[in-house]
Amino acid sequence: MFPFAPADLDAVLLSLKVGAAATLLSLPAGLAAAGTLVFSRFRGNTVLDVFVNLPLALPPVVVGYLLLLLMGDRGLLGPVLRAAGIRLVFTWKAAVAASMVVGFPLLVRAIRISMETIDRELIRVSRTLGATRVDAFFSVVLPLSFRGILAGSSLMFARSLGEFGATVLVAGNIPGVTQTLPLAIYDYASAPGGESAAAGLCAVSVVISVAVLFLHEGLARRSAGEV
Repeated sequence: MFPFAPADLDAVLLSLKVGAAATLLSLPAGLAAAGTLVFSRFRGNTVLDVFVNLPLALPPVVVGYLLLLLMGDRGLLGPVLRAAGIRLVFTWKAAVAASMVVGFPLLVRAIRISMETIDRELIRVSRTLGATRVDAFFSVVLPLSFRGILAGSSLMFARSLGEFGATVLVAGNIPGVTQTLPLAIYDYASAPGGESAAAGLCAVSVVISVAVLFLHEGLARRSAGEV
């Protein structure tokens, strides 16, 4: 049996909290980005596509540093956040922001694939019946993309659980405050005698990730009509 300290449970719960918050907060923008890329044709479409997928190409530590430059006290949004009494850097909310950025491309990609399988004729019929583009999106596109939305959400949640590089820069590694599961594993692995605790947390991480990925694969197969 692996030994677990109270701080380990805090790290697990914080990771679940950060992953859930990042996924839920990213959904509206993810739906808008996917819908724009699939159903709209404009000159900036390629730029939007590149911008959405950029976090996949950047090292997470670069994402974290850019977020630090953006949200830090001396960052671009620093004065605005300070005036509003909002502090993000070195709080669990910064970990949410980091997870939102690194996981967003995966969310959009899954929703986009689901939307691309929709028969455009259904949308045209809804428009001829008097539905506006917004009405058609909510009455036709959204219901038919539901499984893809769930699959993308589960994949982004899984990615958020493993986020390390961006989180450690923008949120820090404060036990009980911003220390997520990957950060706790790093602490144990880098400390003498912490191998057993690190292995225990790795086992917890594997179990959670496998469960989420099984859910993702099941939803993806259903969305593709394979089940």
